[in-house]
Amino acid sequence: MGTVKIHEAPIIVRKITHIFTHLSTKFLGGPKILKFAWVINFQKGGTFLFVALLMMVYKNYSVYAWVYMGLHGSYGLCWLLKHFVFPDSVWEKKITFGGALMSFLFVLGPYWTFPYLLISDVLGESHLAPSNLMLMVCISLHTLGVVIMMVSDSQKYFTLKYNKRLIEDGMFKYIRHPNYLGEIMVYASYALIVGHWIPWAILLWIWLGIFFTNMLIIESSLSRYPNWESYKDRTGMLLPFNFSHHRYSKN
Repeated sequence: MGTVKIHEAPIIVRKITHIFTHLSTKFLGGPKILKFAWVINFQKGGTFLFVALLMMVYKNYSVYAWVYMGLHGSYGLCWLLKHFVFPDSVWEKKITFGGALMSFLFVLGPYWTFPYLLISDVLGESHLAPSNLMLMVCISLHTLGVVIMMVSDSQKYFTLKYNKRLIEDGMFKYIRHPNYLGEIMVYASYALIVGHWIPWAILLWIWLGIFFTNMLIIESSLSRYPNWESYKDRTGMLLPFNFSHHRYSKN
């Protein structure tokens, strides 16, 4: 049996991951009392109340405000359900108070900028409200995204619980990171409803700085499996198509 070569993530990715890990778990030092999951659940679960508070403060009870609260708020409840039924062990680690603060200020908290921009009058009267067509598109995108995220996380949790292996079937048959795809679809629907560049700038920072680097680190870890190369060749990172493999196979 040949030795399996583990492919390390690019050094810049490893350095970024090291910095983010330090800031989110060890910043300012001190005792690690808080669970990472508690910080995340506070933001996710509190979104319903936060959006409702915005609606009351700004007296904005428009259809799009109710739709936004229903989408973003229910996603938070789905996240809590996921946490209690099939929790991600990554979020069970203990972090410092400084780490919790950094995580909220630079990742979790900015998500609440979306409903603030939408519901308050900060963007001015010239900012157009989302049309009914856009609301329909966002509801559809959000629903599909939540399903993809929940199903793929569930499959990963229960598969690895009983069989530590490279998952190549189900939601992972054509896409290597369907859970990230689902979450990207969810937050893209919120940005579409707001209809402003600020949410997209926040998402670009999170998707590239956190999601993409995490996916590369995960793939580096998965490369220890003998069947990783063949699996990678026939799948896409986020879309069910490997563009690079298709290009090379034609030459």
